[in-house]
This record gives sequence, C-alpha cells and structure tokens, in this order.
Amino acid sequence: MHLTWITFLLLVLVFIFIPKWNNYRSLLLNAMLAASTIFITVSMVLFPQEAFEASLHGFDIWWNIVFPALLPFFIMAQILIGLGIVHMMGVFLEPIMRPLFNVPGVGSFVLAMGLASGFPLGAILTADMRRKQMLGKIEAERLLSFVNTADPLFMFGAVAVGMIGVPETGILIASAHYLSTISVGLIMRFYQKNKTYIASESLSRQKNILYRSLQEMSEARKKDGRPMGQLMGDAIKKSIETMLLIGGFIILFSVIIRILTVVGLVKHFSVLINFLLNLLGLDTGLAPAVISGLLEIDLGCQFAASSHAPMQDILIVTGFIVAWSGVSVHAQVASIISDTDLSILPYIWARGIHSVLAGLYTYLLIAKPFSLLENITIPAFYQTLPSSELSFWWLRTAHMSYQLIFFVITLAFISVFIFGINKLRNTPKRQINNS
Repeated sequence: MHLTWITFLLLVLVFIFIPKWNNYRSLLLNAMLAASTIFITVSMVLFPQEAFEASLHGFDIWWNIVFPALLPFFIMAQILIGLGIVHMMGVFLEPIMRPLFNVPGVGSFVLAMGLASGFPLGAILTADMRRKQMLGKIEAERLLSFVNTADPLFMFGAVAVGMIGVPETGILIASAHYLSTISVGLIMRFYQKNKTYIASESLSRQKNILYRSLQEMSEARKKDGRPMGQLMGDAIKKSIETMLLIGGFIILFSVIIRILTVVGLVKHFSVLINFLLNLLGLDTGLAPAVISGLLEIDLGCQFAASSHAPMQDILIVTGFIVAWSGVSVHAQVASIISDTDLSILPYIWARGIHSVLAGLYTYLLIAKPFSLLENITIPAFYQTLPSSELSFWWLRTAHMSYQLIFFVITLAFISVFIFGINKLRNTPKRQINNS
C-alpha cells in the first residue's frame, strides 16, 4: 500500500515539476486517459447491474430536478441577451463590477443569474458573452472563477433538509458559500490584473448613465436583428442542447463513482484523505464523503450527511464539497467553454480556493459568538424537498426569479451610490462654490 502511494506521488511530481519533459507529459497524460477509459468500460461490462442502477440514479436527478429547474432560466437568459437587456445592465452596473471584481458591468447579469440559478448557468453565460466579444479572455476567466455557484434551494432543500435533516444548517452552508464566493471574486480580480479588454471602456464617467444604458440596449438590439419569434426559437433550441449535455455528464459521473466504489479504489484513496482529515482535526469517517465529493457534489453531500461524525465536522466538509462542486461540474464547464479561447485552469484553481475558504468560513460561523445555528427561523419553501411535481417546479422557478430580481436591484442600488460618489468627487471645486 505504501509503495503504491510513493509511486503515485513520484508520478505526480514528475508530471508537474519537470517542464522540459513536455512531450513525455503529454504522452503520459494521453496514456492515463486511455487507460482510465478502458478501465471504466471494462468495469461496466463486469458490473452491468451497478452501472445500470447508477445511470438511472443520475438520470432521475437530471430529469426530476435539474432539467425543470434550469431550463426556463437558460431560455430567458438567451432572450434577455438578444433583447439587449444585458448590455443595458453592463453600462448601469459598471461602477460596481469594475472596482470590485475587475470585470465589465455585463458580468453583473452573469453574477445575478449564477447566484439565483446555480451551476452551470454562470459558465454558460460567461462563455456566451465571450463568443459575442462582450468580455475579453482574461476578464471572462476572472468572471468564470466566481459566478458558477450552487443555488440556494440546493443548499437549503436538498442538502440541509433532504440529506442532513436539520433545516437550520442551510443558512450556515449558504452563508459560508456566498461569503467565499465574493472572496474568490475579490482575489481573482488580481489575476493578470493589467490585462483588460480594450472594448470594455469604463462607462461610469458618462454624464448620464441611465441614458447611456438605454442607448446601449437599443444599439445591441439593432445589432442582433433577429425577430422575436426567431429569438425565442434559437433560445429554446440552444437551451435544450445544453441541458442534454449536462444530463450526459451527470449520468456518466454517477456511473464512474459507482464503479470506483465497487472495485474498491475509493478505499485506497481513503488512506491519504484520512491523513489530511487527521491533520485538520476532522473525523476520519468523512473520508468517503470527501472522495465522492471530489468527483460529484450530490453523492459527496449524501455520504457526509449519513456519516456518524460530529455535526460541526459534517458541516465543514459539506461546505467544502459544495464549493468545490465536483469534477462532474468541472467537466461540464470544460465542455461548455471548449469552443472558446478560455482556459479551464483559472477556474479549477479558483474552485480550490473557494472550497478552502468555504470550509474556513463554516468553521468561523459555527464558532461562538457568531454561531448561525441558534435561534434561526427558515422560510417554509426552503424546507421543501426537491421533487418532480409540477407545483414544485413552478414554486422553484418563481422563487429563483424573485432571487434574481433581488440580486439585480441590490447591485443597481450599490452601483448608483458608487456612481454618485464618484461624480461628486470628480466635480471641480469651483463649480461647487459657484452653485
């Protein structure tokens, strides 16, 4: 066992730290991918029942929860972009997005949609804006690093209520998740900070920002030029294609995780995870949850919730898993941006930072005197388990729409405030005295 781990670590060191072996690293990577694919394929043949049950489980999650929840937002996002609403928001919210996150104002729409709807909508909109040249390459990579988040209902309903069984833990998980999201955005603003897209001109200096935003919306609509019927048809077609892609990834990784569990590879990785958990003072019974969560978020949270570890440790590991979001989501993002010039590496690094910060914030929010687990009242809707019923689909869509409107209005008020402060600062003193 120890010899296996030493060999594995040596291969990782050679793969990462010897740049002059680029050709050999490429060959090694291709060989590893080919071997892994053959291994999974053969295992599916050897364990057909387990693979079939896992695929049904993944399909059930996609069809009953993911598809009805995200499809309306995918469609409306495409329509709003075509109508020029996003361009208008880009001008109006530039005063807050540029100073804080070093991205154009159009990133505010992606941020609001990501916070309200969850992954992978943030990645989809970021890639779409990059294709339309609304974002520069570096700006899009900065934005992608913090807008692809979990949605509130997943953290409250699916995790806190459905898995952990304690509704009050939802607000703690969500608070830590969003605090770490904003922190990652503030950190990633320094990613290649001197490289800014030339077309992204700061519009906060315009004399009339409201007029300028309406003018930008009109120009964007004229440039698009598609009739409303065609715009809606294109939005539906593109959204359904994206949903099928997401469903394929969910089913595939559900099967991969089940196969890895059946053949016993999860137990082998538990040795390293146990060491890290001991180092952090966390219960080692959470090792299966961490391993599963590294690959797929839902299974990781389920394993964490079903463990016999202390509640504090469960919440810290759950916060880590939700922020990391799993290789399944990373693969979805990589596929979504594959036809752009965006690199997936900044996003993966940001997910690592996000997961560490989420675990840290969870620990701090649990500790007194900041404990969020005492005297908390949770709205009834947040205590509802996700289901395939039509009433739940409608309530979820309505609730996510309210969240989107709330986030946009909040950002707008902050943007107007910052714009007013900047305008007062830039007003010449002589002009103030004359008035």
